Amino acid sequence: MSTIKPIFLLADSQLLFWRDEGEPFLGRARALIDADAGEEHPGRAPRAAYLGASNGDAPEFYQLFLAAMEQIDVRDCRQIPAQPAAEDLEFLAAADLVLLAGGEVRRGWDAFKAAGLDQKLVERYYGGALLVGVSAGAVQLGLKGWDETGERTSDMLRIVPFVVDVHDEPGWGRLLQAVPRAGEHARGIGIPSGGGALYHPDYSVEPVRHPLVEVSQAESGMQQALLLPGQASGPGTAPGPRADVEQERRELGYSIGADGVIEILRPGDPTREPVN
Repeated sequence: MSTIKPIFLLADSQLLFWRDEGEPFLGRARALIDADAGEEHPGRAPRAAYLGASNGDAPEFYQLFLAAMEQIDVRDCRQIPAQPAAEDLEFLAAADLVLLAGGEVRRGWDAFKAAGLDQKLVERYYGGALLVGVSAGAVQLGLKGWDETGERTSDMLRIVPFVVDVHDEPGWGRLLQAVPRAGEHARGIGIPSGGGALYHPDYSVEPVRHPLVEVSQAESGMQQALLLPGQASGPGTAPGPRADVEQERRELGYSIGADGVIEILRPGDPTREPVN
């Protein structure tokens, strides 16, 4: 039974090769994939898909991805181009790990929309794939993105229920502008260069390597707070976004438990049926 996995949000490619006490950080991703592999794909090597539309499918960045996957012994990899063929979509539909690369937020987003990859990414997340967003890819997984001027904002994948921005320290100007446009209870997370965040199925956010900046709205104006590594933001820290996401899921007829298992909610029936 596949479970919903944490989403890896990285400011840049540094964490792809970072080692924490001698162990590769991406080893956490491999462990999460292996935990599902026995039941879902017994005997099959894990598959990793790379989406480089944000950088124009530049081959050198795909080579960087291959090097990162090699260190956790993921060898079955494929670049999914901005205009995917049928075999690319088939590979993506079975990928255990999907990485959204860095580049230009709007460029990548327009390509995803044109090819229908936005919906396929949502399907893979709820199908149990582990999503990794690097730089622009991290922004695209959140609520709002922007063009290169930072002025024009638009909805993104909205899998992560807050606005994400990366390596814009110390001012976080884009984040301060985008959060109010995302709704009354919206919040934002700023990930500094070299840092990352894990968004867990219980709505908590775990800083990785460097502190995160959390931006929220209050009557007195925009507020900022630091989230330190080892100090995850709990589910109760953002009741507005959490309630909104949970309500939206229930209206669609399912929920996600703290363990990441998707559960179908049958109308009029208090029991829940776990599904893949």
